[in-house]
Amino acid sequence: MMRKKKPEHIGIIPDGNRRWAKLHGMEKQDGYAYGLAPGLALLRLAKEAGIREITYYGFTVDNCKRPAKQFQAFRRACVDAVELLAGEGAELLVIGDSHSRCFPQELLRYTERTEVHGGGIRVNFLVNYGWQWDLSHMQTDGRPFSHDISRVDLVIRWGGMRRLSGFLPIQSVYADFYVEDKLWPDFTEEDFWRALVWYGGQDVTLGG
Repeated sequence: MMRKKKPEHIGIIPDGNRRWAKLHGMEKQDGYAYGLAPGLALLRLAKEAGIREITYYGFTVDNCKRPAKQFQAFRRACVDAVELLAGEGAELLVIGDSHSRCFPQELLRYTERTEVHGGGIRVNFLVNYGWQWDLSHMQTDGRPFSHDISRVDLVIRWGGMRRLSGFLPIQSVYADFYVEDKLWPDFTEEDFWRALVWYGGQDVTLGG
């Protein structure tokens, strides 16, 4: 059962798609499609838990250096993921360098926050995102490009790696960081509830 204290904003790093594909005898790029259903299931759980905002890490500018087949696969998976999430009712925002050839043109309509199906939870999706690109915007108006995204309370990373990989450095400055060793396509509801229970036991001081 959830503790009373819960995060307002959760960041999701869905890692392990390529490793999962290899373990199941597939090509690395084939794993990305298996991460779509977990993303949708997690959004529904977040709504059930009363989470106000959620940010998914799609892909970074550095990920674009991967082999062409992998690049095309995770690019397509991000488009499919956003379209699935848009069907659930949310205030949707896609953040990333939309002027780059790596950015999917299909997602340009979501680069301004868009209320879909009556709105509700705020959903952010980082696509072709780079922390240096984000912070460079501060040179012109004093705010990061991602200024419409609120401070993150809890970051959950699947796949066992203990790093943020450039995930929203300003918003994550006081975030608690929970690592799930399970690979992202193996996501279960218990992963989500376990992370929330863990967060409920943390001493959140925000530096005070």
